[in-house]
Amino acid sequence: MVVFPNCKINLGLHVLQRREDGYHALETVFYPLPLHDVLEVITGESTRITISGLPVAGTTEENLCIKAWHLLKKDFFQLPPVDVYLHKHIPVGAGLGGGSADGAFMLRLLNEKFQLELPADRLLEYAARLGSDCPFFILNKPCLATGRGESLEPISLDLSGYSFLLVHPGLHINTAWAFSQITPAIPAKPLIDILRLPVQEWRSQLTNDFEAPVCQHHPALKQIRDTLYSSGALYASMTGSGSCFYGIFPRGAVPPIAWSKEYSVFSL
Repeated sequence: MVVFPNCKINLGLHVLQRREDGYHALETVFYPLPLHDVLEVITGESTRITISGLPVAGTTEENLCIKAWHLLKKDFFQLPPVDVYLHKHIPVGAGLGGGSADGAFMLRLLNEKFQLELPADRLLEYAARLGSDCPFFILNKPCLATGRGESLEPISLDLSGYSFLLVHPGLHINTAWAFSQITPAIPAKPLIDILRLPVQEWRSQLTNDFEAPVCQHHPALKQIRDTLYSSGALYASMTGSGSCFYGIFPRGAVPPIAWSKEYSVFSL
């Protein structure tokens, strides 16, 4: 059985406060985009994973696809061993949620392939145990995310009339460092109110709290954002804690842009 985990971008990201459990309370909107990995699962003699495409750091047991299998195996003893084949196309450590998508899609795939009959609310519970971004990919529709990012409220937001350009410079931004650069604060205007404005008005109001400190530390990232705007983007921003940037353009109006050869660029 084959599925195609997709990526997400963050439309705005506010760090509101530090919680008693050590995590930060966030406010963001997750929006899915059609940049995909490829995930195949077949019944095997022992559970193992083969990864192709982009390199993935960490051991096999740390991979969220394998963690998803072990998570379900604890409650469903009949779940057989599987061979997992993962082809990575979504840039790793870019703020696009590729690893979280793989883990969530693995839960969905195992549920369907082996007829576990888990409803969406149970899948969301399992996904939250994998990682704070994973539940989004169970719903996989535009959502306002709060808490650590796991509390989701589907919203009405349709950007299908626009084109997107994703630019990943290959930099890895340490998430703990990125959080250390931010002073949490409640924004003057709720994120959901800003997103009701026309896209061309987002530039002056829709912000990602990580973007300024990350760009200050890596000036090349600011240049990516400036190039997107000078090339006609209606809105451009960093996704997550970086380092991928995206530009939103009128449909079919993404111009040819000469990017550094080290960059990964995706037109969607």
